[in-house]
Order: sequence, then C-alpha cells, then structure tokens
Amino acid sequence: MSTEIKLTQYSHGAGCGCKISPKALTTILKSQIEQVQTDKLIVGNDSRDDAAVYDLGNGMGIISTTDFFLPIVDDPFTFGKIAATNAISDIYAMGGKPLMAIAILGWPVNKIPVEVANQVIEGGRAVCKQAGIPLAGGHSIDNPEPLFGLAVTGIVPLDKLKRNDKAEAGCRLFLTKPLGVGVLSTAQKNGKLKPEHAHIAPNSMMLLNDIGIELANMNSVTAITDVTGFGLLGHLLEICEGSNLSAIIEYEKVPVFEPVLDYISMGCIPGGTNRNWDSYGENVELPDESMRFVLADAQTSGGLLIAVREEAAEEVEELLKANNLFHKEIGYLANYKSGKRIIVR
Repeated sequence: MSTEIKLTQYSHGAGCGCKISPKALTTILKSQIEQVQTDKLIVGNDSRDDAAVYDLGNGMGIISTTDFFLPIVDDPFTFGKIAATNAISDIYAMGGKPLMAIAILGWPVNKIPVEVANQVIEGGRAVCKQAGIPLAGGHSIDNPEPLFGLAVTGIVPLDKLKRNDKAEAGCRLFLTKPLGVGVLSTAQKNGKLKPEHAHIAPNSMMLLNDIGIELANMNSVTAITDVTGFGLLGHLLEICEGSNLSAIIEYEKVPVFEPVLDYISMGCIPGGTNRNWDSYGENVELPDESMRFVLADAQTSGGLLIAVREEAAEEVEELLKANNLFHKEIGYLANYKSGKRIIVR
C-alpha cells in the first residue's frame, strides 16, 4: 500500500526547507515577557544554538531539542528515517550523547491510510535503534499535511559541550556532508530528477552525525553546528555573529553533490533558498551571485560545520576521513572588523 502513496504530493514544502526564514524567526521570537532567569540554563534561545542545555550540577548537562517537518521523500519509511536522523543531529552538534526520543506526528487520517503513518514511525524507530536510544513515546494529531519529527533528550559533560558561539579567530572550517539536498529534492518534486540520482539526497540525509561525540573529546574543536534549513551561509553566520568573527570561504573547496549545478541550471531552486538569502544576504560578499543557489540551499539533515584550531586541523581531517565523511577544509575564521561577516572567494 505504502508504495502507492507519494507523500510529497501532500505537503506544500519539504524537509528543513519548510523552516521559517531567519528574518521572520527573529520577529516571532521577540517577547515583552521577562524570561525566567536561572544560572542552570547554560544554552538557551539567546545564542540560536542547536539545542538547549541545562546544568545538572554534577558536571553534566541535559540537552533538549525538537525538530519536525513535512515529507521530503515519497517513501514513508525513508521519510521517518530522515526526520529522526535530522532531529537527533542537534544532540551530536552539541557534542552530546542522545538518551531517548519522543515522536511528533501530524497525519491527515482521511487522506492517507494510517498504515502509511505506521511506516513513518517505523523509520524513526529504526534510526533511534541505530543511535542506541529508545523511541519512548510521543504525541499525534489529525493534521491537513503529514509531518513527523522527534523531541530528543541527550547528555553531555559540560567541559566537552560544543556551542556555536565559542569559535576563535584562526580556526579552520570543515563541513562533513556535501550541499545540494534542497536542489535535488526540488528536482524530485518537479519530476526532473534522473533515476540514477534518486539515491544521493536520501543516503546523505539518513547518515547520522554521531561523529560529534568524538569531536567533543577534542579541546581544539571550538565550535560545532549542523547545517540545516538556513543553509551553509546561515548557520555559519550564526557562528560568526555569536563569536564576533568573520569567515572566509573558498567556494571551490565547498563539497557539493555532483549533479546539483545541472539541476540549478534547470531551475530547480527551492523557495527556501531565496528566503534565506533575503534574510542574511546583506552580510555576505559573493564574487558571483549564482553561488547563493548552493551556499544558501536549505539542507535537511545536513552535515556538521566544525571550527577547529589550526594546529589540530590535520587531526580532524584524518578523523573525518576515517569515518568516510567529507574531510577537506572549506575556509577559516578571522577577527571581525567591519563590513561583511562572510566573504566567499
């Protein structure tokens, strides 16, 4: 039954491309209500980090995050795996170890059989098993569009916590997965994706970012974030602004899935790309405006963006290589003086 259902036909957006733009999110998060103050909240909303971290008082921190979205692939089991992988990634991006997950499901019960929803949940359960955690419960609603995700709890020694606002000038930048998931997913939805390219985006999106646990053991790694709906530039900008730095990116060194440029030339550009660029393009210097179609492409379950001190860059490169991840430097961080935060060469 599930093979007859094309989930992407029931959603207006796809994956992390559904995320509200950074500019709109800033407006939404404004509040006149004074936040409850506690020195136990180590990482909250102020830093725009991947997850919240609460100090347990014994040298350990609890990590809490949630992520959900509309279908980015047609197959329900694969959709469940991608959504779960994406949600758990926030724990790894903080250098933490996931402990358990709670499912979030919205389902149009009068449009799509509930047996298909079961396959989505099974995909999420399979990834939780791979990550070594239980899918411990959840909540579901009858919803006009199918959506799925997880709320995930993790734990991290506070001296190994990796934030996105603690990077240092001179740090080298690494990205563990190629870009272009948004473009490939748009090509699929537009009926332009070639059969030989159908596996590229799903295989990348289902790859856990559990290398974050090993990176947490390296004091030379100063910051980590995962690259998702705001694109490489958006998440890099969060690092730069939070750490008061600028970034220099070598465009030719940025990993991009091989067929992506061809699909961009065919007009397969997600709406999220333009929303991203409208939100932060004024902070970026590009030698060629067309580069934004890659660098601002909304990623779903993208790779880790890693800032590491120069003397340990080779060590990180070898670690990533040993784990069959992309392992070449894409640029570096520098002291910010004025002008654009990110310069692409």
